[in-house]
Formats: sequence, structure tokens, C-alpha cells
Amino acid sequence: MIVVVEPFGGSSRRQNPQLPHIFWDDLGLTRADGIFESLLVHEGRACNVERHVERFLAGAKKLDLPELGRDAVLKATGEAVAGWVDECGDELVDGKLVWTFTRGRASTGIPSVWMTVTDVPAGNAKLREKGVKVKLCEKGITLHPEKAPWIASGAKSLGYSATMAALRAAKAEGMDDVIWVDGDRVLEGATSTVISIKGKKVRTPPSGTDVLAGTTQQAVFETLTAAGYACKEKALSVDKLKEADGVWLVSSVRGAVPVRSLDGEKLNRNTPDDVARLLAEAMFS
Repeated sequence: MIVVVEPFGGSSRRQNPQLPHIFWDDLGLTRADGIFESLLVHEGRACNVERHVERFLAGAKKLDLPELGRDAVLKATGEAVAGWVDECGDELVDGKLVWTFTRGRASTGIPSVWMTVTDVPAGNAKLREKGVKVKLCEKGITLHPEKAPWIASGAKSLGYSATMAALRAAKAEGMDDVIWVDGDRVLEGATSTVISIKGKKVRTPPSGTDVLAGTTQQAVFETLTAAGYACKEKALSVDKLKEADGVWLVSSVRGAVPVRSLDGEKLNRNTPDDVARLLAEAMFS
């Protein structure tokens, strides 16, 4: 399911998936100049949509892209989800909804905006059950926004080549995923937010220059706080992760995936019985 959005008017239309709709000179393709968001479609609705809209529009502003407007994003989202439901028919399944907003064609300067809904990647449920083996990878770059204010930190940009290279390296070593670190400082997962639990304390690295604010992490904190957990953004070291009762990578479509090991060292799994249920509840919020 593809819905193309007019960036200067907010109108939208369904696109035949068998026909091309992105031009050869689109700067999203040639320069990774753009942003995106990934959402879960569950039981015929987009999950956690308000947090995604907020981050999407904030990211567009950071990249000096035209203002789409909340209503236009929600309208197109509704059309994309409705189209997905129609295609599913009587066998409604979860979908992966992706919003993409690029600088557009170099020759015209007109931005490109589209939304897709596809099948959720196979194996997600198995990962939530069995967990992942994680490789710690140095980010290699420490950002200093006071020296480089043009860096659009906080925008979920299309530039994922380093991330995909790190994931390939992890899989070549028999691991499933990556957590970025800066020395001993934990940053974030390759495509997720890191959460640790010790007793009733839940921690995640502070969002900012090096860490993208996580929409799923925010939903998790809201749910766990209501259940009596003390949730806080706080700097985490690798040793703190190893000492935790449990560590998770949380993201919108994959949900909450337990980390089984870091660089081959097994981690604890001693969290209260209600944690898995609460994490699933947050995923579908």
C-alpha cells in the first residue's frame, strides 16, 4: 500500500505499487537528504501515532523542509491504514507503516512525501520471545552541536549506511543486533532505544545529540510509571547494563526485544513477571 502526499497542499492519492513514483534526481536517494518514521499498524490502526507525528514534524523543521502540518500527516496515515485493511480483507494482520519526506528533485526543488504499509518483518515475534545477541559498536563520532549548529540532531534522517554496515558486521560474527557506544557510555541500538531495569528502576540514555528520542521508549515509560516503576533518562555505562536485571531494545515495529548477551557475555534475566506484559501493552498503545 502506497499513498503519495502533495507537500504544498496536503492532498494525497494512492499509488500503484507496480509503477515508479520517485525520480532519478530525488535528493532522498542521491544524498539521503530527508527523514522517515516507522509505525506499527495493529488491529487496523496506527500505534503511538501522536508521538511519531511530533517527532516527524520536528525533524522536518530541523532539516528546513516545508511544513506539512499535523492534519495532512494524519489524513494520509488514515488513508494508508484504510487501504491496508482493505487489502488484508478478512485476514487482518499487523503492518509496518513508513512515512518518508525528502528534499525532492534537484531539478525542481519540489519535496517528495509518501507513506507505505507492508508486512511486518518475519521473525519479529520470535525475537521478542527469544531475544537477541548484541555487538557493542563504537559510534566513532562525538557530536558537538555548539561547534556545529547545522547538525540536525534529533531528526530521524535517511542516512543509515553506517548503521547497516554495523549490523552486517554483527551478523558476520554470529550476533543479531548492535548497541552504539562512545567509550563506556551507552548510546542507542542500531534501530532502537536501550532500556535497562534494575528492581523497580527503569533507565534509558538521555536523548539529545547522540541519542534519538524514542517514541516507543516514551510509551514504555508512561506505561511502566503507571504500574509503579521509577523511570528516568540517565547516563548508562556498559557495566551498568551488565549489572541490570534485564536489558531491552525497544522500537515501534519490532516492539520490546530482550538482550541476551553483549559481545558474547550473557546478561541477567531477573525482571518481575509483569514486565513483558507491560512492554507489550506499551507497544500497542
